[in-house]
Amino acid sequence: MAKFDGEIDFSGYNFQAAQPVEFLGSWSKDTISFELDDRVNSPSHYTAGTQEAIDIIEEAIDAAPSNKLGMLQAQVLKYLLRLWLKDNPAEDARKAQWYLNRLVDSLN
Repeated sequence: MAKFDGEIDFSGYNFQAAQPVEFLGSWSKDTISFELDDRVNSPSHYTAGTQEAIDIIEEAIDAAPSNKLGMLQAQVLKYLLRLWLKDNPAEDARKAQWYLNRLVDSLN
């Protein structure tokens, strides 16, 4: 996640983000204090902890016997790894369960 924690003097400048970002911070007429959440390249709900979710998932599915089974496992992991980091844990748990049920059915 691209982070900046501090103040910048923006008097006389226009600020425009190159891509959509989540703004966390405060501002006054001439200064702004913020932290940017890069929701495309490094979203905070995938980067909590010591490893990014994508690295964990790629390692975990490496031994999958097929692309389909690896993809289903990856989806389960994706929703479980970010379960407490987004706004609706119950929804993410149900999504993980949906993919897990499909994975289990595919193993039979």
